[in-house]
Amino acid sequence: MSQTTGAKKKKMSLEKRHNLTGWIFLTPATLMIAVMSFWPMIQAFILSFQTGMANKLKFSGFTNYIRMFQDKIFMQSLGNTFLYLIIQVPIMLILALILASMLNNKNLRCKGLFRTAIFLPCATSLVSYAIIFRSLFGVDGFINSVLLKLGILNTGYNFLGNATSAKIVIIIALVWRWTGYNMVFYLSGLQNIEYSVYEAAKIDGASPLQTFFKITVPLLKPTILLTTIMSTNGTLQLFDESVNLTKGGPAYATITMSHYIYDQSFKQVPKFGYSAAMSFLIFILVAILAFIQMKVGDKRD
Repeated sequence: MSQTTGAKKKKMSLEKRHNLTGWIFLTPATLMIAVMSFWPMIQAFILSFQTGMANKLKFSGFTNYIRMFQDKIFMQSLGNTFLYLIIQVPIMLILALILASMLNNKNLRCKGLFRTAIFLPCATSLVSYAIIFRSLFGVDGFINSVLLKLGILNTGYNFLGNATSAKIVIIIALVWRWTGYNMVFYLSGLQNIEYSVYEAAKIDGASPLQTFFKITVPLLKPTILLTTIMSTNGTLQLFDESVNLTKGGPAYATITMSHYIYDQSFKQVPKFGYSAAMSFLIFILVAILAFIQMKVGDKRD
């Protein structure tokens, strides 16, 4: 009896030592995250209820939050961001899923080359690819040169100077850059599906389209949910394309929420309280959309 008790004490002592060792390794990272992330978030939340310059801040309640919905430029940036979200995210994810399914074919040659080529845009610098697209769609750029030679246009069209075409350029740029990134997630998920499942479906007479919708999509559902949430989060915080590609123009027609927050904080007279309030609205939108997507996408009992 005493031996059993001693063994239990020894076992408990070993478990406690393991737990203590784990916490010792976790503590530095936990402290860094708390100091560098959570504490600034708390300060920003407090700041969102204040107005005035940095050295003369005063509590003003919900003034900044009310002001957001009276600010026409911010409301335009909100509309632009959701337009990019509604159009670009579905196109990008569907294209990524189709490409992943094609590149998962074991009989396809040069798969590594195709995978690398599709993923490479994701590895391109944000500023570099914005410059490339500015050159492509400039008045004297490559796209206009091709259209002029084909006789579709008589003079160069200012793609970035027109509100509608500038938004389309941003959407094309986003799809070009991030499709390969999401394709890698889908490809990883597809490689975890036994190929015998597809062979059995082929023997049963299932067409490629039926196989895609009845096998591939259902089995990739968790990955599709993950990429949807990540893409939604990223699009709501869209910044680089608006700043580097169109500079928010023409006349704020393409500006995003993050771009407008940056302008209010650093380019115009600093309004840090107002900027903090707008930032928390983005945080709330991300949380709400992620929650909805989780509820809609997760059908487990």
